[in-house]
Amino acid sequence: MTKVLVTGSAGFIGGYVVEELLARIRAVTRRTTEPELVEPVQLGRWTVDLNDHVIYEPKAPAQQVHLTPTEWQLLQALVRYPGRLVSQRQLLQEVWGPTFVDQTHYLRQYVKALRQKLEDDPTRPRHLITEPGMGYRFQPS
Repeated sequence: MTKVLVTGSAGFIGGYVVEELLARIRAVTRRTTEPELVEPVQLGRWTVDLNDHVIYEPKAPAQQVHLTPTEWQLLQALVRYPGRLVSQRQLLQEVWGPTFVDQTHYLRQYVKALRQKLEDDPTRPRHLITEPGMGYRFQPS
């Protein structure tokens, strides 16, 4: 097969190799493991359960916070590293993809939305902390 690729046989590449590549991708996808379960974390008065994608108040479990899919991705990226700085670049790449690594305004707007929904006083956040010019830090309760 390598010899065929080196010689540039377009017919071979257009047929068999593409089908084989897709079959290999499907096989690898089937072998992926289940995501690791994470213990729920406290964020102020809220309990964040990343496994079930739910945020609730323990005293009133029926009271829940709704997050958009992008807000969930951002919160997950921060909660995975409690107390540690997560760079703007890492967050942008993980949530929006590699073509958005310079779009820090997206990050600011979504962090602001998360603070509005989760912080007791969004103007003085205690859990979703900005490290100016560097990134963000999740500080659990």
